[in-house]
Amino acid sequence: MNEHIFTGRVAILGLGYIGLPTAAALATRGVEVVGVDVNAATVAAVSRGEVPFVEPDLAAAVSGAVAMGRLTASSEVPHADAYIVAVPTPFNDDHSADLRYVRSAVESIAPHLRGGEVVILESTSPPGTTEGVSRWLAELRPDLVLPHSSEGVPDVYVAHCPERVLPGKIMIEMVTNDRVVGGVTPRCAQQAAAVYRVFSQGEIVESDAASAEMAKLVENAYRDVNIAFANELSLISEDLELDVWEVIRLANHHPRVNVLTPGPGVGGHCIAVDPWFIVGAAPERSRLIRTAREVNDLKPHHVAEQVAAKSERFRNPTIACLGLAYKANIDDLRESPAVEIVAAIAELLPQTDVRVAEPMVHELPAELAAYPNVKLDGAADAIAASDIVVLLVDHDHFKALSRSRLAGKVVYDTRGFWR
Repeated sequence: MNEHIFTGRVAILGLGYIGLPTAAALATRGVEVVGVDVNAATVAAVSRGEVPFVEPDLAAAVSGAVAMGRLTASSEVPHADAYIVAVPTPFNDDHSADLRYVRSAVESIAPHLRGGEVVILESTSPPGTTEGVSRWLAELRPDLVLPHSSEGVPDVYVAHCPERVLPGKIMIEMVTNDRVVGGVTPRCAQQAAAVYRVFSQGEIVESDAASAEMAKLVENAYRDVNIAFANELSLISEDLELDVWEVIRLANHHPRVNVLTPGPGVGGHCIAVDPWFIVGAAPERSRLIRTAREVNDLKPHHVAEQVAAKSERFRNPTIACLGLAYKANIDDLRESPAVEIVAAIAELLPQTDVRVAEPMVHELPAELAAYPNVKLDGAADAIAASDIVVLLVDHDHFKALSRSRLAGKVVYDTRGFWR
């Protein structure tokens, strides 16, 4: 196989947690990159060499790439030799995939195509979405459909390359992790792989588009099922008045057992969303995956109810909730169970003062700002004023707090942080 490395201009649609790091990774290795985003504030920030969210090592990469003139940002899609689509793919109320942002991105790319470009979908999608992108391009640009193509294949190399990085380590894992590149045709996979070969040190595995799409969903469904097992154990242990972390510690001494750590639920843009795409694709066959999602989705409500029960011993309690992010040491609140828990507590106890400490953000998200009894506070002040302390996120910032601050407080630790 000809393992060539891409040269040319790349346009990346979506400058979020994946698009911007990808843009920086390409630009710092000499590729001309134009980042495109519908958010004017994001475009302005990147144009100044700034990063609109927290991610270690990203700020230096972006500022350096912008200073070198390799990375620019725009609200308009330019002509490019390769396009990477990194837009959101949320789910609808029925848990089916909402592909409107993907469709919009394709529609914005189509007028600029001349033939021979690479179009890569990075957004996590149900199997068949990348094939759909190819069909959309053929419909939008019939002049680019290859002659003698019975299926209306456009003269564009369409592929899927799902991201598989961990927030907080994106700039490291983007370079070192293996990548799966699935093409609508084998040639499409080869051309797309050349783009990632610019910066990737991991193995680039080529396959078909639908298999690549499914592989990403399987990765996150696998993790979701294992987390659900741990979370269900925590519920059972609670009923049996057992310390779930001690039970798991003992079980994990078996050489072939590795039970994960329970928590208040599952959040983020991947594990909390992707398994539903499998359920939507095969609802009658995905009973375990669906149940795991339901177990994890119900955990925040259970936590809120437990906190409400603990508050009954106080006349006018103050509750400190530590953390809003969906995981430790990042500022990403997407699908965060902590946000859901605080909202549920505020609704269950509307007369209760709820103090929220989240060192990674400067203001409450809109869904919490709507509650008059919820306010953002520093961790030390929130704990000092509280009767009940609820640990929701295991930020390093909270580890640095003296345990003596918890003296006399009712502590509900959802992370096993202060065992």
